[in-house]
Amino acid sequence: MYNLIIYIYQLGVVLVSLFKEKVRKMWQGERDAIRILQEKVDPQAKYVWFHAASLGEFEQGRPLMEQLRKEHPEYKILLTFFSPSGYEVRKNYGGADIICYLPLDTITNARRFLRTIRPVMAFFIKYEFWYNYLHILKHRQVPVYSVSSIFRPDQVFFKWYGRQYAHVLRCFTHFYVQNQISKDLLAKIGITDVSIVGDTRFDRVLQIKEAAKHLPVVESFVKKGKTFVAGSSWQPDEDIFIPYLNAHPDWKMIIAPHVIGEEHLQQIMRKLEGRKVVRYSELSENAPLQEAEVLIIDCFGLLSSIYHYGDVAYIGGGFGVGIHNTLEAAVWDMPVIFGPNNQRFQEAQGLKACGGGLEIKDAADFESVMQRFINNTDAIAEAGKKAGAYVEQMTGATAKILSEVKL
Repeated sequence: MYNLIIYIYQLGVVLVSLFKEKVRKMWQGERDAIRILQEKVDPQAKYVWFHAASLGEFEQGRPLMEQLRKEHPEYKILLTFFSPSGYEVRKNYGGADIICYLPLDTITNARRFLRTIRPVMAFFIKYEFWYNYLHILKHRQVPVYSVSSIFRPDQVFFKWYGRQYAHVLRCFTHFYVQNQISKDLLAKIGITDVSIVGDTRFDRVLQIKEAAKHLPVVESFVKKGKTFVAGSSWQPDEDIFIPYLNAHPDWKMIIAPHVIGEEHLQQIMRKLEGRKVVRYSELSENAPLQEAEVLIIDCFGLLSSIYHYGDVAYIGGGFGVGIHNTLEAAVWDMPVIFGPNNQRFQEAQGLKACGGGLEIKDAADFESVMQRFINNTDAIAEAGKKAGAYVEQMTGATAKILSEVKL
């Protein structure tokens, strides 16, 4: 049944690729993967294979890849992606020796792929459970580790109709999970090679903090007053925080929208009528910014460094698909505000529990939260300290995993 579904999915991808560029890139990348491997694989080398579905999973696996390369340079690293949003951004990542798409999980593709690369071990990040690849790896006695994985009762593995597919989990040598719930769920279906180590993303945000960029333009902008940083915001988020902060002009705003398109940027500008607004892309290093009230970040790659210059952070997505990365802000010892769609994000639950994260459900909630901070630097510092301490205490998953994996 699984293989039938995969072939039906493959047909669907081919058809959709005729109309959608993103799907076309993925389909072409999957078809080119074996050729790329045949050209680049060193038959004398030992490869460790890391697979990440997309960019978020890559960031979780990155600390492991970089620490493994540092401690064991005798291994080469193969990095594969399923999604274009991961591959296109990280196809030139210097921490891996070969980077390509993962061919679709047919029996033929899996055999050809593994015959070409012959990995000595594999790491699958978080949610990746490809039936044919995993069964062939097990048959070849290749150790396979699931890293930063997290399980919920509503997943197919724990339903009566998913018992057959749940056998795929027995192909893993060991699970390094994020929490006790995941370990308990796996135990209920007889899987006990499980360790609770937390999430490698906490290690990654510390790396990002240490490598943060110095941004003179932003530093000049924030010299006077307090600064509110909105990261990865969407329109429903902006409809809440912009009107409130328009009424408090003594607070500056830095807005880094999730979608950087001219139409969205113009929507934001209209909501900010009457404020002195500047766009990052239009500024020079010596621009006089002290009088500006709002800075719009209309380019990528700066947000994690920009949080350093703020006092309170707002993370977008909580009124839509789900909140974005809260940890990149929390690591800078700043309180983090976000919308209600955060239940699937363990780090958000941890931040709420410690008092460093604050959930809002509407504009009234946002006003209530901000009233705690608007003229109270002690309240900001207290909540920020709790957020930073939470990130710090959750680090260490990378070291725990590598101390147990037999290399």
